[in-house]
Amino acid sequence: MIKKDRKYSFLHIMMKIVIALFFFISVKVSTAQTIEIGGFVGTSYYLGELNPGLPYNQTQLAYGGLARYNLSERWAIKFNYYRGNVKGSDATGGSVENRDLDFESKINDFSLVAEFNFWEYFTGSKKSFFTPFIFGGVSFFTFNPISYSGVELQSQGTEGQNVGFADRSPYNKYSFAIPFGFGFKYSLTDRLGLTFEWGMRKTFTDYIDDISTTYADDPDIIADPTQTHSAYMQRGDDQTNDWYNYTGITITYKFDLRSKKGCSNVNWK
Repeated sequence: MIKKDRKYSFLHIMMKIVIALFFFISVKVSTAQTIEIGGFVGTSYYLGELNPGLPYNQTQLAYGGLARYNLSERWAIKFNYYRGNVKGSDATGGSVENRDLDFESKINDFSLVAEFNFWEYFTGSKKSFFTPFIFGGVSFFTFNPISYSGVELQSQGTEGQNVGFADRSPYNKYSFAIPFGFGFKYSLTDRLGLTFEWGMRKTFTDYIDDISTTYADDPDIIADPTQTHSAYMQRGDDQTNDWYNYTGITITYKFDLRSKKGCSNVNWK
């Protein structure tokens, strides 16, 4: 009951954040100067039971696309779709001995974030052409953990979910997250912008790696490769949810939403 209440409380908070962001857009979009469309390429990794504290451990390729509304020289709203692979194992993560688990998963991330530029910036400026920035917002993502041997783990019920062990039920292969991070923007030309960004996702699931609670009765070889654990022995830490990261660069092309002639408040420098 406590977990259910937490879930509904989280969804309520996420809805408030999304509504606030869209309200902010609806108020500001009439004065928006430009929109930038582009692509992302970089890396992804995860933190969880199979990699509790090693940034960029088993880093994988990530890519995607984005659209950025520049509301002013300081504020922007960005929507992105990023896709990256994450993986982890007891052999490389330095986590738990005598467990011998592993996984990999593709993560499809849909994020809506607000960006704040520390200095005035817009693509095409000869004066305000560089700035560091921070961002934060909301994400929806999908995942599907698969063992290194190719077995889809969620459908296996590795912690007794399929048989209702300890009142457990199968987990969803989607969840929400809070994205946050920092980066740097640089204007390459009148139309092209280059951005470096580092962004963490604090998720609200502990099953990106298919590990969260304890072993079930008579676990099979997928759930317990060493076959040395009994029911209720610790398999994971359900008090700590998983995280994932995207790090990379974006190249964007700027489209003017207003003409220079009709936009007297724009500082075209």
